[in-house]
Amino acid sequence: MTPVTLSRQRAGQLDHRAAAEFGVPGIVLMENAGRGVAEELVQLGVRGPVVICCGPGNNGGDGLVIARHLELRRIAVKVIVWGDDDRRPADAATNLKVTLRSGTPLARGNDSVDLAHELAGAGWIVDALLGTGARGEVRSPLGDVITAINAAGVPVMAVDLPSGLDADTGLPARQTIRALHTCTFVAYKPGFLASGAERFTGQIHVVDIGAPRKLVDEMLAAGP
Repeated sequence: MTPVTLSRQRAGQLDHRAAAEFGVPGIVLMENAGRGVAEELVQLGVRGPVVICCGPGNNGGDGLVIARHLELRRIAVKVIVWGDDDRRPADAATNLKVTLRSGTPLARGNDSVDLAHELAGAGWIVDALLGTGARGEVRSPLGDVITAINAAGVPVMAVDLPSGLDADTGLPARQTIRALHTCTFVAYKPGFLASGAERFTGQIHVVDIGAPRKLVDEMLAAGP
């Protein structure tokens, strides 16, 4: 049976409606998303160190939550964060503050970071660089980050979708994460069903983010 899907636009609408109509704050959805991915990693038998690569948006915020929940399970993590703090979305910024205050090993992704060194020795890498809103070619410096992750030769878990893969069309950018597993939120994205997309997504797991059942059913019944 063909999986039900949630497009880029509808995924954004679901998040907005969960907060505006049902009173579920975005940071609660982010917490549930990150914890769900961490639980999937534990189920897969992941052992550290896990290097979590966090982009400048809310996908990166999910990655910060993942790091916290892996640490709670005594799994060694290291976080690398890209983006300017003063431009980070509020929920992601809150989770970055928590990460910094928790003493989690953290490096800043900037021109001076030795990414090959930061990724060396990783047991797994988590791709939390770009979410469903991204489209087209990946801009610098994240394109080079994707190249380095793919070259690292260790298993990758993609958060919501592999960075560089278009959520709606399944078309890959020139630089696209090749994940062993993808934890996507609420439902498959239409692009996952495109021919060849499985080369980037690997095995797909659908993770609940705590949006009300009534809302989820309504959004999925409306079509992609």
